[in-house]
Amino acid sequence: MPQKDPCQKQACAIQKCLQANKYVETLCEDVIQEMRRCCETATGHSVCCSGFKDPKQTETKKNA
Repeated sequence: MPQKDPCQKQACAIQKCLQANKYVETLCEDVIQEMRRCCETATGHSVCCSGFKDPKQTETKKNA
């Protein structure tokens, strides 16, 4: 039996928040932060995190 994605709940919460707020990301920052925390702990175990980028990591790579 396949395991449930550990960050699916957070991914769904982001979609719900964005839809409720007409896709204004700044209004969903708290939910997005929860997703980032989940992705940090579930590295390699969450399909939901595969396309979820942390802007700090992206910024670090740009400056390197």
